[in-house]
Amino acid sequence: MTARILVVDDVELNVRLLEAKLSNEYFEVLAADNGPNALELAESEMPDIILLDVMMPRMDGLEVCRRLKANPRTTDIPVVMVTALSDIADRLRGLEAGADDFLTKPVNDIALFARVRSLVRLKRMMEELRLREEVCGRFSSTGDAEAIEDTSGARIVLLKEPGSAASRICDTLAPIAESVVHVTSCTEALMLVDDSVELVIASLSMPDGDPLRLVSQWRATEATRQVPILLIAGESELPRLAKGLDLGATDYLIQPVDRNELLARTRTQIRRKRLQDRLRENYRRSLSLALTDELTGLYNRRYVIAHLNELLARMPEGGTATAVMIFDIDHFKQVNDRYGHPAGDDVLRELAERTLRQVRSVDLVARVGGEEFVVVMPETNLAGAAVVADRLRLAVADQPFPLHSSGESLPVTISIGVAITADNAESLEALLKRADDALYAAKNGGRNRVVAAPPSLPRMPVAIAS
Repeated sequence: MTARILVVDDVELNVRLLEAKLSNEYFEVLAADNGPNALELAESEMPDIILLDVMMPRMDGLEVCRRLKANPRTTDIPVVMVTALSDIADRLRGLEAGADDFLTKPVNDIALFARVRSLVRLKRMMEELRLREEVCGRFSSTGDAEAIEDTSGARIVLLKEPGSAASRICDTLAPIAESVVHVTSCTEALMLVDDSVELVIASLSMPDGDPLRLVSQWRATEATRQVPILLIAGESELPRLAKGLDLGATDYLIQPVDRNELLARTRTQIRRKRLQDRLRENYRRSLSLALTDELTGLYNRRYVIAHLNELLARMPEGGTATAVMIFDIDHFKQVNDRYGHPAGDDVLRELAERTLRQVRSVDLVARVGGEEFVVVMPETNLAGAAVVADRLRLAVADQPFPLHSSGESLPVTISIGVAITADNAESLEALLKRADDALYAAKNGGRNRVVAAPPSLPRMPVAIAS
């Protein structure tokens, strides 16, 4: 995985050293020797990650980090603070300023490369989610942002051997968590973690198994793929820690675990998880709106065309016949003109509900425009489709439609055209035209009837029922 990295340090030797290390790993490196230049480069070049020195003249790294995170254009660029200071208080100041990690000079190569790859992977995932949401036109609201800033009520799983260290972690997290479930075996952790968990904290040293294998299994399983994983390791476990980050762990702590750093990193992971969940949910909701009819809740034309194309593509591979039913409401314009558009909406919603009750669960029902509907029935021959169509016609005609807008009831009828896929390679347009021609034949034949078009005689619609 390659990436563009901005190195910010006022000492040229430090910049050259990091540039050489990163270039050897095939990263593209940009450099800035002070805070203002770093801010300009970050906004103009949009690097994938920023390695930022803390101690600089004019503007220190903490202030640079705060400004980066306050700028909507650069807020999602991961920032790793790099400094000669190793005091815990400096780590916390960096995290509170918005930094994603904190490395101490001289920088350990294993930790540096693992951290860079992990943060770049996370950034690209977030970019993809945000892009999808922007395309769907449903970006964040103020209420959502406020909810994400709240990290309380989280469900956390701690995998660590029993003892005072585990107890201290549980006590530290208790104020911000709905529950902290402490498990002492890899087997128990594997069974317990699901998509309701917002953070897993796992020690790399467990007597009954390899926690790195758990990381791999969680990332390979759909239900747990997005759960953040915070590893706890000793100074001697850096190579295994780097492997864990490569496998998909999202952050780490070095023992002995500092209480404030634990809280800071936990809050960061929970905020990210909730942001990712919101972005995915908004994307799913937007996708649903793009493929469904808002009034009836049925699929729309875009979806039904894609569905039919897929079914037709299977025909040369031995797929069975698919029936298509197209129908619309007789004299629907008179309903809108006499009773108003709210009454027309009532009729459309009721027709959608009655249609769903008359077809199988495997059949697809769509509203493709105005008062026109389509039913796609896989593995259905012409006779069977005609029976279903006439059953639907009777279900509509035999019972008046309630108009919730006025309290009245209105008699409604529909006309239906039916066609099935031909044995030869038939285009989607040809199939829909035959069904549409049958619908017009039903209209011209007096309405409130079903007409089917046999595949062998597409130009001669035949009345099946009325």
